[in-house]
Amino acid sequence: MPHSKIGGGVTELQPFGAILDAADRGDDLRAIPVGELEELTLQHRVLVVRGLDMLPKDELVEYCRGWGELLEWHFGHVLDLDIREDPQNYLFTKGDVPFHWDGAFAASTPRFFLFQCLQAPPAGGGGETVFSDTARVLREASPSDITLWEKIEITYRTDKVEHYGGQVTERLLSTHPVTGERTIRFAEPLPPEQYLNPLFLTVDGVSPEEGAAALEDLTRRLHDPSVCYAHEWQDNDVVVVDNNALVHGRNPFRGDSTRRLQRVQIV
Repeated sequence: MPHSKIGGGVTELQPFGAILDAADRGDDLRAIPVGELEELTLQHRVLVVRGLDMLPKDELVEYCRGWGELLEWHFGHVLDLDIREDPQNYLFTKGDVPFHWDGAFAASTPRFFLFQCLQAPPAGGGGETVFSDTARVLREASPSDITLWEKIEITYRTDKVEHYGGQVTERLLSTHPVTGERTIRFAEPLPPEQYLNPLFLTVDGVSPEEGAAALEDLTRRLHDPSVCYAHEWQDNDVVVVDNNALVHGRNPFRGDSTRRLQRVQIV
């Protein structure tokens, strides 16, 4: 994985992202100022913190309150992301997770989300979380591309089988609330023949033909390796993500590998 040291225990990843080696900072996340982690996350999009102990759920929630308001679901603030024996939603299967942004069906869109990894897949076991930098996609697009994308509005529909669901309409292009960058707000469709709890898209603002062609082209650009970082999990990784700049998904697992993450969403 290409990387370079940039000082302060931070290793810069390519094409974006950074690893903070925090082994000498203290036992857990509470030893690092929230402002420092927030600044690094906004700068690098994805911040991987290593060398710290995991926090119990209640202490993780209390720590995350220092970042701001937290999204709360029927299960609480912490989502356990693991493989289930009888899943009702594709998130809890061993298959892939297409690109999306967090909080599409929530009352508020999270600024950040934070993972802590209780159990990583074995080497070569898959399950990498893949992030795409939508601001970079826009910077590399032509004026005519952007003119077309500015017209597009998408309605997303999915049954509320797990903690989220319903119907929401979003403009394809958005603006980052902190940096002011133009960004893309897009979730890939989930056809029912491939995914549990499918997601359906309706495109407005352009003709059906233009819409289909535009989303096919956009999907190709979002998956281009030049704008994607695939995170290979290690035990005790803490990963903080800029939810406004990125979309994210997951590679499928291989063999009998599995993974246990906990996620908190920060508004």
